[in-house]
Amino acid sequence: MTTPKRIYLAGPEVFFAEPEHHAIVAAKKRILAACGLEGVDPLDTALTLPEDEPDREHGFRIFRANRSLMDSCDGVIANLTPFRGLSADAGTVYEVGYMIGQGKAAFGYSLDHRSYYQRAGGCAKDEQGHAVEPFGLADNLMIECGIEEAGGRVFIAPGSGGPEWFDEGLFRQCAESLAKALFLIAD
Repeated sequence: MTTPKRIYLAGPEVFFAEPEHHAIVAAKKRILAACGLEGVDPLDTALTLPEDEPDREHGFRIFRANRSLMDSCDGVIANLTPFRGLSADAGTVYEVGYMIGQGKAAFGYSLDHRSYYQRAGGCAKDEQGHAVEPFGLADNLMIECGIEEAGGRVFIAPGSGGPEWFDEGLFRQCAESLAKALFLIAD
């Protein structure tokens, strides 16, 4: 029996309340397992944060633990749904770039059907007179173009872009596409 390929689950879910985080991650892992893959959540670590240690050091411990998890994975699926603003969670974007930089498979999804341009007001310039990317992409061009240039894809949910944070069908599309890409690479 072969060991399943490990997939890092990047996204803002790590900031959600524990019951919501747990439910979403459990569903993602179940879907990945059905595709012959193993889901790895950023919180899947035995990390301890000493109480007498400064918060900054806690941040570095978390960074190192997550980097170690990413290093142990073969690919990433990133929740690129806008979080706390117009764009995807900054940490998630870093994780996608880190994985692509290592030559690993990367796929993403957004539950907001609107392009970055639409979310930014649909104008060539913002309120401060700065240019807004008009390319019709889900987010900043470096994110989506980087994923696609690496052989992946960003899946976009149809609909209104409501407050929901997980869509099983959309995640399943990512997982199935990633599984095909990994198994093609492995052949």
